[in-house]
Amino acid sequence: MGNLFCCVKINQSTVAVRERFGKYDDILEPGCRCVPWVTGSKLAGLVSLRLQQLDVRCETKTKDNVFVNVVASVQYRVLANKAYDAFYKLSNPRTQIQAYVFDVIRGAVPKLELDDVFEQKNGIAKAVEDELEKAMSAYGYEIVQTLIVDIEPDEHVKRSMNEINAAARMRLATNEKAEAEKIIQIKRAEGEAESKYLSGVGIARQRQAIVDGLRESVIGFSVNVPGTTAKDVLDMVLITQYFDTMKEIGASSKSSAVFIPHGPGTVHDVATQIRDGLLQASHQQS
Repeated sequence: MGNLFCCVKINQSTVAVRERFGKYDDILEPGCRCVPWVTGSKLAGLVSLRLQQLDVRCETKTKDNVFVNVVASVQYRVLANKAYDAFYKLSNPRTQIQAYVFDVIRGAVPKLELDDVFEQKNGIAKAVEDELEKAMSAYGYEIVQTLIVDIEPDEHVKRSMNEINAAARMRLATNEKAEAEKIIQIKRAEGEAESKYLSGVGIARQRQAIVDGLRESVIGFSVNVPGTTAKDVLDMVLITQYFDTMKEIGASSKSSAVFIPHGPGTVHDVATQIRDGLLQASHQQS
């Protein structure tokens, strides 16, 4: 029906190219437009002004001889005021864009090692965008943005890279674990040293208290019982302590058998040894 009345509908974000007897006539904007076919006019084609995207996968080799697949995403569109150039000067824009992307990527990536390719992907994308902008602007196309969306090394290379990374992390974890164990051992040694020091202080105080107690007992007994010497009192106290110790050993349910010499002479020897030790301690303190 539209052709009967020489009217055509052009959608939004689209322009139409009208020809007359095979020659370019005009660019028709969106809306209802007149194409009088009776005068030799016709629609040669439509040009979309919408933003389009082309994903290009390019295989190339890095400087360290690693093959990689670089995926570039190119976003482009036709300029409304250059629809004529886009329609008549370029028959297949996607193939043209793909060729430029291949050329730039295969010229830039072989100059870089694999690690540098990952680090400088924004620079590669900028180089692709600049080259496309310079080449495609003559055909009425605008390059909106170019992105390097993926860099895929060979599967064996990726596995090797992961193993290297895992080994490095394992080495770091081992060092940290060894450092932690070192700190634990140092703290344990410091704790043991402090414990032994405090134990020694306690034993020294205990012995001092025993000596003070014996001294007070000897002095008190000598005062209350005239005619006794300090030696007699000390022998009696030591013998009493000796029998108390024997009693505690025998009364303890957890004690095992203890064989010690016993007899009057033994008791006298024990008393002599303890008394000599106490006298030497008192002499060193004085």
